[in-house]
Amino acid sequence: MTTHDDQLETVTKIMRDARIAVLTYVSREGALVSTPMGVQDFEHPGTTWFLTEQSSEKVQALEADPRVNVAYSSDAGWVSLSGTAHVEQNRGKVEDLWDASSGAFMSGSPEDPGNIALRIDGTTAEYWESPGKVTAAVQLAKGLVTDKQPDLGDSGTVQL
Repeated sequence: MTTHDDQLETVTKIMRDARIAVLTYVSREGALVSTPMGVQDFEHPGTTWFLTEQSSEKVQALEADPRVNVAYSSDAGWVSLSGTAHVEQNRGKVEDLWDASSGAFMSGSPEDPGNIALRIDGTTAEYWESPGKVTAAVQLAKGLVTDKQPDLGDSGTVQL
């Protein structure tokens, strides 16, 4: 039986293995908008961080409606994290998160007041753990030949 700690471990692994996440939010016009974000390190999947620019339409929309979904995909599987976004003017956090790739996508430096931290407080994470490409291909073929449901890995929803 899969425990809550096992589920959290699975979600954490998938999220850490991803390099890019897709942040979905509600625009000021009410449309769903998705944008790629560079994955930053985190201690617990219930609190994740991104870097962004204060002047972006994304930040303006999140200040009006902070509900978000963040999707992660890696060879380890897929995670859909639902939660709330918080715009933070925390210079120390921006400096902690800043790396070489940050400068490629953002103007200025970590000291630039226009570069801010975006904290996501997750409430739930839906996940699918991949059994690996070869195993998945074998299971799919087996399912086609035998007409049985293929075993494509563990999945579930975990409260964060």
